[in-house]
Amino acid sequence: MPARQPAAKPPARQPARREITKRVKPAATGKSSLHPQLARGAVLDVPLYKEVKRLMTEAVSSGDWQPGQVIPAEWALAERFRVAVGTVRKAVDELVAENILIRQQGRGTFVSAHNRERLMFHFFHILRRDGEKQQPEVRLLSFRTAKADTDEAAQLAIAVGAPVFRIRNLLEISGRPIIFDTITVAKALLPTLTQTQFQNRPNTIYHLYQTEFGVTVVRTAERLRATLATTEAAALLELQENAPVLEIRRAAMSFDNAPVEYRRSLVNTADYEYFSDLSKSS
Repeated sequence: MPARQPAAKPPARQPARREITKRVKPAATGKSSLHPQLARGAVLDVPLYKEVKRLMTEAVSSGDWQPGQVIPAEWALAERFRVAVGTVRKAVDELVAENILIRQQGRGTFVSAHNRERLMFHFFHILRRDGEKQQPEVRLLSFRTAKADTDEAAQLAIAVGAPVFRIRNLLEISGRPIIFDTITVAKALLPTLTQTQFQNRPNTIYHLYQTEFGVTVVRTAERLRATLATTEAAALLELQENAPVLEIRRAAMSFDNAPVEYRRSLVNTADYEYFSDLSKSS
């Protein structure tokens, strides 16, 4: 009988290996649903329609959308910015309220262009006491280069003594002098402006700024007070010296509230008055 072989020893147990695994954050897949330029607003917690409005305003201020040009339809803008149509509509509503855009029924939405009709509707607030508003005739009194005084410098955000164009006009309605204007603009803003160009403009002053210099007035702010006519103003407005007149100080601004023009007007209110419809943004 053969001898019994000793039983084989089980293999020695090897110490268990510790596997060290590094957790790796999975790579992002797919693209953001937002337009890249809108992502900044999402990070800053800015309402989405405000960011859409910002991009649309930049398209106007940069000249990508020209005055009088129809802008893309709301659905097309929604696709472009990767947002809902309602978001675009809210942005457009604000730009229309600010007179940067104009909606025309059946035609679309256009970039606002300055013209006589818009001037009379949005920026000219003087009318007869019977309620009739008439187009004034403008007579240039003087056009010269000057140094900004303290008031002009503050309104135009320039240094005291900086070169400016100081322009004086007399506005007449039905042959009667009604408004004596002093207009001041920084020479750096409109460096090539000439008296001939200003005097022979085919449209409004704001239209000249917009078409010749790419400077668009989008809003104005006015301060009113009663004052007395100086000797010069009284002579121009055909009033007695120290007769009561209305003084209007208007600051005209472009995008981002950049100053464009400062205007001081003295108004003969014997038969005319100031009227502003607050239901309409100006």
